[in-house]
Amino acid sequence: MKTIQHWIDGTAVPGTDTAPVFDPATGRQQAQVVLGGSADVDTAVTAAARAFETWSESSLTQRTQVMFAFRQLLVEHEEELGRIISAEHGKTVDDARGEITRGREVVEFACGLGDVLKGSFSDQVSRGIDVHNFRQPLGVVAGITPFNFPAMVPLWMHPIAIATGNTFILKPSERDPSAANFVAELYQKAGLPDGVFNVVHGGKDAVDAILTHLGIEAVSFVGSTPIAKYVHEQATSHGKRVQALGGAKNHAVVLPDADLEFAANHITAGAYGSAGERCMAVSVAVAVGDAADGLVEVLERKAREVKVGPGDAPGVEMGPLVTKAAQERVENAVGTAATQGATVVVDGRGLKIDGHEEGFFTGPSLLDHVTVEMDAYKEELFGPVLAIVRVDTLDEAIAVINANPYGNGTALFTASGEAARRFQRNVKVGMIGVNVPVPVPMSYYSFGGWKDSLIGDSPIHGPEGIRFYTRPKVVTTRWPRPAQQVAAGFNFPTSS
Repeated sequence: MKTIQHWIDGTAVPGTDTAPVFDPATGRQQAQVVLGGSADVDTAVTAAARAFETWSESSLTQRTQVMFAFRQLLVEHEEELGRIISAEHGKTVDDARGEITRGREVVEFACGLGDVLKGSFSDQVSRGIDVHNFRQPLGVVAGITPFNFPAMVPLWMHPIAIATGNTFILKPSERDPSAANFVAELYQKAGLPDGVFNVVHGGKDAVDAILTHLGIEAVSFVGSTPIAKYVHEQATSHGKRVQALGGAKNHAVVLPDADLEFAANHITAGAYGSAGERCMAVSVAVAVGDAADGLVEVLERKAREVKVGPGDAPGVEMGPLVTKAAQERVENAVGTAATQGATVVVDGRGLKIDGHEEGFFTGPSLLDHVTVEMDAYKEELFGPVLAIVRVDTLDEAIAVINANPYGNGTALFTASGEAARRFQRNVKVGMIGVNVPVPVPMSYYSFGGWKDSLIGDSPIHGPEGIRFYTRPKVVTTRWPRPAQQVAAGFNFPTSS
């Protein structure tokens, strides 16, 4: 049985307690991962703190050269890393390669930090006095990341943290832990000094140790809203900066003037891609007025066309869910929706794949006539279930979205520029797509929702990522001539 170990100070480190790692396509255990606790976190912090002493003093050129080399290694090993992700998560290899590409874009942003980190300089703010500012790294920082994007979400964090001079400890999901160790090895090949990037595997014990360790300056988290609130409360109470990104219930609004074939095609991909296990998945389609019947007709056809199977099989578009518990939860939710009055247009429950009968598969489910009072609307199902909510006007659609406690992403399908402008200005959501179903911003913008989708006020990557992993200094200087006497004043010298 393969054992996935911690990666601390440039080498694999064993542990005692372990947890199983399953193959979602077969339902069988394929490996075990060590579960760390406070001692393992402390060992990683010690290594990271020691590495910070030299890494924080390294030149910006040295740091960006490592990032350029790391970026190239991600390109060269994309297929291998994609298959590692697919084998443990269940998503298709193509989907896994896609998340690597999106994560690599953040590395590319980190390669260009020379321009972003430039400070400002003001000459002669007062007689003989100049002011300039610059940013410095925090120290040892940590990331706690979810199972659904074992490469991309960590890549939203550690490239920026490391390129700005910090050292990093990653606590990945214990459900699909191998990608983290593979990335650690790529960093080492890229020339990153030992101790700058570390991986501690584990569950709640490891999380709590990170949140309370006095040697960790900041914590980045992506996961469910209840845990995001817990992470934010615990980490801030121990004096840390916190990025805490929570859950979502993302709506795609379809107006009568939209191309229904185009909208349904993209909503299908947004709802069922990666088996719906995305914080930006489209889980609600809001059909406005006359668009409803036609939209449901096209969505039904497209849902039935989705090819489900093992993630490494050619032509497969949707793999299994990550665990048996996830499969049962999603299928129970479809049953509950039916009992609460929703129309089950497409029922994905009970799907069996030949040769993979014990895998954690469920097919796409499409629910019509869903109301905002139903569990299928209120809960984040995190699976391949698309709910249709019918309203009469765009303003009603906006009201539905704004009343939802989540505010991560939303989309509008329309041919009207006026409707699009009204929608994007009035909707209370952090990331908006117009005829784009999954509006994840590029790496040089920041990712983060509103309301219960972002706890605190720190989005991730892009300019906000730079701000989060650094702190500013403002320096006021005066260099008088040696023979010149400058009398001290008792007033503010701004006008002298």
